[in-house]
Amino acid sequence: MLIKRFAAVTLAAATLGVLAVGSAGAADTSAPKKRVEVLELKVENLQYESIDLGAAGPSQGDMNAFSGTTSKDGRVVGLGGGTCEVVRVEGDRQTSQCVITAKLEKGSLTMQALWERGAPELEMAITGGTGAYKGASGTAYYWDIATPDERIRAEITR
Repeated sequence: MLIKRFAAVTLAAATLGVLAVGSAGAADTSAPKKRVEVLELKVENLQYESIDLGAAGPSQGDMNAFSGTTSKDGRVVGLGGGTCEVVRVEGDRQTSQCVITAKLEKGSLTMQALWERGAPELEMAITGGTGAYKGASGTAYYWDIATPDERIRAEITR
């Protein structure tokens, strides 16, 4: 009986403690609100190099390096570039670790993700930035990769 009562009191105290912490966080308005900036840009690929490392043909370690510009309403607003390194080969499927940096008018953004070769879309984590984008996070979406219609939508949280 004493053990049951102790367990009930302990559970009640723990529940009140969790509720107190939860309500204290909800009432705290001193934390700055995060702002989301959305950039929708067209991508023009200018340079591309495929580097076959290791065994001939598709193999782990092969790399693609690329660079290009981004534009908005026909005006160039940035320069970007990156690499995708093959990290897994399974039959005809290749998965790469991609890292991209985009230099824009207000600063730079860095992004990374895994990508399956040939996929027309890519969702990348925004991992940081410089200038106005210092401390940035969020998600960048790429569509129509490696085509004349390639575009990006970056949802930047800071």
